[in-house]
Amino acid sequence: MVETLTGVPVTKQKTIFGEMDEFAKQIEKTLRVTIVTREEEIRIVGEEGPCDKAKRVLTTLLALAERGSEVNIQNVNYTLSLVKDNEEGSMLSVDSELICHTITGRPIKPKTLGQKNYVDSIRDNMIVFGVGPAGTGKTYLAMAMAVTAFKNDEVSRIILTRPAIEAGEKLGFLPGDLQSKVDPYLRPLYDALYQIMGAESFTKNMEKGLIEVAPLAYMRGRTLDNAFIILDEAQNTTPAQMKMFLTRIGFGSKVVVTGDRTQKDLPADQISGLDVATKVLNGIEGIAFSTLTGADVVRHPLVQKIVMAYEAYEEHAKKPGRDQRRGSEHVRRARFGRRESTDDTE
Repeated sequence: MVETLTGVPVTKQKTIFGEMDEFAKQIEKTLRVTIVTREEEIRIVGEEGPCDKAKRVLTTLLALAERGSEVNIQNVNYTLSLVKDNEEGSMLSVDSELICHTITGRPIKPKTLGQKNYVDSIRDNMIVFGVGPAGTGKTYLAMAMAVTAFKNDEVSRIILTRPAIEAGEKLGFLPGDLQSKVDPYLRPLYDALYQIMGAESFTKNMEKGLIEVAPLAYMRGRTLDNAFIILDEAQNTTPAQMKMFLTRIGFGSKVVVTGDRTQKDLPADQISGLDVATKVLNGIEGIAFSTLTGADVVRHPLVQKIVMAYEAYEEHAKKPGRDQRRGSEHVRRARFGRRESTDDTE
């Protein structure tokens, strides 16, 4: 079986094939086809089904390239996964959702359907809980939405907070004043703001009190009106802290709570405030819960494999009565991103 794409300029071929044909090789490896080019023609050789899918992947990547969007290994892999479910058209709608630009001019936009739904939820609701594994863009997209709302005068200030809890390590005494002691816990928030706003703009607004980065303990006793408030690392809050935070919200404010249930640093016997809030607040109008998964990871492709491997391992650990070899098979499937048949019986 041979599928053909014609009238594809060589410059566009270089974009959708990647450096050293990295993207083309990934498509060939995943779908088990062969891609051959001759001037402005692309030929796909293989079985009928895989050839059709490869053509749809290349057509989608070509559409992204023609609108000037970046084509990288992450959206190549994501388009491959969408094609398997006949949803590759969704890739174009996801890519059209521009939030803002970084200080260097790089566009910030959702890269997966899960991220697009998350961004839409932030626009449409007063309080949004964004829950998912590392690398899914929970904090970064929320930060981009906050900066956009601030620049558009939809809110008068940005407040970023997270619980100051050690990540499984005892750091001991930290020198300096109180701000110096808590800054290491808040560094990821600073980093994101520097990238989106630039250090100079961030410092200027920080000095005016229009941007505040503070540990969660500083929120007690306050009423936060007309602000965009982000609570990061919410899995490390206690139920009392979460209740305290949510009851600080005033008129004209928007709140995003982000967390990863798989990376709790609380004591083993302590219940997470994020878990309690999910149960207590579910179904209340104006509050939305957006769940991101391993499919929404937008860091290095290896991070996605790590997340999926841990998800498979933890899922297996919850189900008693399965032997260790069966568990290893789940992890292996997650690593290679596909499900394969096995002779094991449960």
